Amino acid sequence: MDWRAKTLVVLFFEVAKVKFTPMELDQIRSQWNQVLDLLESQNRVAWIAYFDARLSSFENGVLTLDFSDSRKFATSHEYSETRPNLKVALVDAIKSTLGIDVEIVEQ
Repeated sequence: MDWRAKTLVVLFFEVAKVKFTPMELDQIRSQWNQVLDLLESQNRVAWIAYFDARLSSFENGVLTLDFSDSRKFATSHEYSETRPNLKVALVDAIKSTLGIDVEIVEQ
């Protein structure tokens, strides 16, 4: 194997280590606005339903969203009946932005 091929192999494994390292909640939080920006550009109704969610926890691929703050507003901010139909759009935006598969759970 010549030095160029060896260099590519080393670079691939360095990228793979970064790509496949489990993501932490703080990492998701740091990129959450990018997720929401993509969601808004692809599905504004889904963005409206999820933009006020708080990221509560992320364990074993399950992202828990907390909507308790949004429930303090008038009923016009209550989208709990609509969100299940829009969940796929959020999961897709997370996958596109962060490169991870998640299951969404509401708290």
